[in-house]
Amino acid sequence: MQYTEILTGIKINVQAVDISIDEEVKDTIRKSITRLSRHYGKIEWADVYLEDKKEKSTEQKKVSIRLGIPGNDPFASEYGDNFHALLASVEDKLRKQLAKR
Repeated sequence: MQYTEILTGIKINVQAVDISIDEEVKDTIRKSITRLSRHYGKIEWADVYLEDKKEKSTEQKKVSIRLGIPGNDPFASEYGDNFHALLASVEDKLRKQLAKR
């Protein structure tokens, strides 16, 4: 599944590898990007990658986010079992990177 949307001037590209994501996960992505844009107002785009590897027994899911800002693009990823928790963790990692700028 792949989709793109514009949220408050930020282009969000979501790529979910061989899975469909529900509206709740999409809403969590929107909220995370909105919160990050409050900390750093120059975000132009966000690439969100979601994976679910059914063959793994633990930490089946992976979330990665790259933010498009002037200069080096911040990137964070996390493995776990719940997309919502992973998105919150990745958001926190990105917030720390943005605070250093």
